[in-house]
Amino acid sequence: MDTDHLSNEVYQGIFIEAEKFDHDLTLRFGVLASHCKDEEEYLNKAFDLITEIRSLDEDELSDLFFGRLPDINALNSTFDRIIKNINQIKKIPEEQRHYEF
Repeated sequence: MDTDHLSNEVYQGIFIEAEKFDHDLTLRFGVLASHCKDEEEYLNKAFDLITEIRSLDEDELSDLFFGRLPDINALNSTFDRIIKNINQIKKIPEEQRHYEF
């Protein structure tokens, strides 16, 4: 699946929040879409990605952000907002979400 196939709600709830923190984080969520068959799978894998990143040590986090260790508290706050958004998006029936295409 391409990111163009995700709803506006997902785009705003995940990509916009990630971009506010760091473009490299946004890229991670973007690449994730290519490994998903639909939006529901994407939302589940986005949650899993957050869980995985939260388990990384400082060296692994630095590698993930191309040699720059992010502010871990700010990163976790971003993840908290994204998880909240994911939970809200899941409550919206897919046919009521808005798509560009």
